[in-house]
Amino acid sequence: MIRSATLPLQTTLPSLNDNSRLKLFSGSANVNLSREVARYLGIDLGPMVRKRFADGELYVQIQESIRGCDVYLVQPTCYPVNDHLMELLIMVDACRRASARQITAVIPYYGYARADRKTAGRESITAKLVANLITKAGASRVLAMDLHSAQIQGYFDIPCDHVYGSPTIIDYIASKQIDDLVIVSPDVGGVARARAFAKKLNDAPLAIIDKRRQAHNVAEVMNLIGDVKGKTAVLVDDMIDTAGTICEGGRLLRREGAEQVYACATHAVFSPPASERLASGIFEEVIVTNTIPLPDERKFEQLTTLSVASLLGEAIWRIHEESSVSSMFR
Repeated sequence: MIRSATLPLQTTLPSLNDNSRLKLFSGSANVNLSREVARYLGIDLGPMVRKRFADGELYVQIQESIRGCDVYLVQPTCYPVNDHLMELLIMVDACRRASARQITAVIPYYGYARADRKTAGRESITAKLVANLITKAGASRVLAMDLHSAQIQGYFDIPCDHVYGSPTIIDYIASKQIDDLVIVSPDVGGVARARAFAKKLNDAPLAIIDKRRQAHNVAEVMNLIGDVKGKTAVLVDDMIDTAGTICEGGRLLRREGAEQVYACATHAVFSPPASERLASGIFEEVIVTNTIPLPDERKFEQLTTLSVASLLGEAIWRIHEESSVSSMFR
């Protein structure tokens, strides 16, 4: 990238998809993933100052000119959710005030996604509120990965490209060449996701776990629909939080005669005591992606973490080149 101040004046205007106008910046939530995305794109992360004042307020300053540029801000809104969300909003506002041509919020993990509808009186639909905040801050577009529910795309009043971490996980599972594979949805709501997995894995059979949720982060497994006896069962979900649901599902599959049980999810939220539950011997392997960074104390022997940097990088490139993003998944 040329940054010399002695360049001659240009006689023609650069095209809108000029690569020098693609700028990538990282929030503090997952810098390692941002660096991998930058390597895929063949560019450097843009320089930026982030700091916190004594009273807890956040400060962001972009340290290069982005006037007329297409700016991509990589920031999953994972724990601590409110801090990372506020940082993203400040980054968007800073870019808007610096005259960026287009600002894309790249959100590998979208916090508050589970508050996507009212399940009781006088509740907030926080997933919509967060979408409003990002839009109002000045984002031109959102690029999100594996939103908890499809309707969240419609919560944005700006374009929202939705990409999936499943190709990375599917390729990894396929490489194992597992015989007698059965894909299992941990609940009825995840059937579409599990069915898509099964279709990509040579139309593997599908099983469904019926559960009744008694409280937040508490689930009671009730019944298994489908046959797993003597087979290798792969539980598929979009995220693992406290791991209560997926571990109860794993125990049920063992009781129903599954030979081996794997768990996979795009987002490793891993709120305590998730790591202890997942490491208890229920699963041969727990397969996640790096949308959320995991500290060493939350890692365990059975854990495999796959990178989605190439998926995000390819989506960013296609957005910048104004080509199809959805065709990545056909």
